[in-house]
Amino acid sequence: MQRADELTVVHHDDTVSRFRDVIYTLGRDGLRLITGDGSERHFPSHEVLTTHAHSNARA
Repeated sequence: MQRADELTVVHHDDTVSRFRDVIYTLGRDGLRLITGDGSERHFPSHEVLTTHAHSNARA
Protein backbone atom coordinates (compact mmCIF):
# COMPACT_ATOMS: atom_id res chain seq x y z
CA MET A 1 0.00 0.00 0.00
CA GLN A 2 1.09 3.53 -0.66
CA ARG A 3 0.80 6.55 1.60
CA ALA A 4 -0.36 10.03 0.59
CA ASP A 5 -0.80 13.24 2.55
CA GLU A 6 -3.47 14.28 0.05
CA LEU A 7 -5.33 12.06 -2.41
CA THR A 8 -7.74 13.41 -5.00
CA VAL A 9 -10.05 10.99 -6.81
CA VAL A 10 -11.80 12.08 -10.01
CA HIS A 11 -14.82 9.90 -10.74
CA HIS A 12 -16.29 9.06 -14.15
CA ASP A 13 -19.30 11.30 -13.42
CA ASP A 14 -16.85 14.23 -12.94
CA THR A 15 -17.33 14.43 -9.18
CA VAL A 16 -14.21 14.78 -7.04
CA SER A 17 -13.39 13.22 -3.66
CA ARG A 18 -10.50 14.47 -1.55
CA PHE A 19 -8.84 12.66 1.32
CA ARG A 20 -6.04 13.59 3.70
CA ASP A 21 -3.51 11.30 5.35
CA VAL A 22 -4.43 8.04 3.60
CA ILE A 23 -2.96 4.67 2.84
CA TYR A 24 -4.22 3.37 -0.49
CA THR A 25 -3.88 0.82 -3.24
CA LEU A 26 -5.09 1.15 -6.81
CA GLY A 27 -5.62 -2.07 -8.72
CA ARG A 28 -7.82 -3.83 -11.24
CA ASP A 29 -10.65 -4.10 -8.71
CA GLY A 30 -10.56 -0.37 -7.97
CA LEU A 31 -9.27 1.97 -5.29
CA ARG A 32 -9.07 0.92 -1.66
CA LEU A 33 -8.04 3.37 1.01
CA ILE A 34 -7.76 3.76 4.75
CA THR A 35 -8.04 7.29 6.09
CA GLY A 36 -6.09 8.72 9.00
CA ASP A 37 -9.03 8.09 11.35
CA GLY A 38 -9.19 4.42 10.35
CA SER A 39 -12.18 4.59 8.00
CA GLU A 40 -12.00 2.24 5.02
CA ARG A 41 -13.36 3.12 1.59
CA HIS A 42 -13.60 1.24 -1.70
CA PHE A 43 -14.31 2.67 -5.12
CA PRO A 44 -14.85 0.09 -7.90
CA SER A 45 -12.60 0.54 -10.94
CA HIS A 46 -15.54 1.56 -13.16
CA GLU A 47 -16.10 4.60 -10.90
CA VAL A 48 -12.51 5.94 -10.85
CA LEU A 49 -11.32 8.06 -13.76
CA THR A 50 -8.01 9.17 -12.25
CA THR A 51 -6.21 9.73 -8.96
CA HIS A 52 -3.73 12.39 -7.89
CA ALA A 53 -1.56 11.70 -4.85
CA HIS A 54 0.68 14.19 -3.05
CA SER A 55 3.13 13.38 -0.27
CA ASN A 56 5.14 15.93 1.66
CA ALA A 57 8.84 15.19 1.99
CA ARG A 58 9.68 13.70 5.38
CA ALA A 59 13.04 13.64 7.08
